[in-house]
Amino acid sequence: MIRSFRRAASLAGVVSLPGDKSISHRYALLAAIAEGTSVLRHFAASQDCRSTLRCLRALGVRAEEAGDTVTITGRGLRGLRPATGVLDAGNSGTTMRLLAGILAGQAAESCITGDESLCQRPVGRIMTPLRLMGAEVSSRAGELPPLRIRGGNLRAIRYPLSIASAQVKSCVLLAGL
Repeated sequence: MIRSFRRAASLAGVVSLPGDKSISHRYALLAAIAEGTSVLRHFAASQDCRSTLRCLRALGVRAEEAGDTVTITGRGLRGLRPATGVLDAGNSGTTMRLLAGILAGQAAESCITGDESLCQRPVGRIMTPLRLMGAEVSSRAGELPPLRIRGGNLRAIRYPLSIASAQVKSCVLLAGL
């Protein structure tokens, strides 16, 4: 049956959209290196975003979850604690690539790994600019995780991307902070 509807004179209500995974990663990482408390509403309920929170907690960041709201108490730009073990990004390439940018600016050595699938995905595209900035970065078989990073004071670079990538761009921007 086909029905016709007339245009409504007005529409009222509330639309609640699910959290965006890409934005949730970035908000959590920025909140972790900010000073003070950040409240992230509509945080994406994905395993990848949970991996980011797990890694941040291993770096001494307080991150509390209540439904789709995450409250993060930032440690400041250089305030992350060295992890006591290997950081596990699970299956999240975004976690690994973006967190690598932040870790490159920390005065510590860190190691990030992931599940079997993630450890087969190359990270050479972030290793090159981080090395050019002054971080010591190594990996298995040339460019496969785990990724070992010894960070510190980095220098500014001009780095044109050969292939468009929001993850590589975000990694370099986070390292540039």
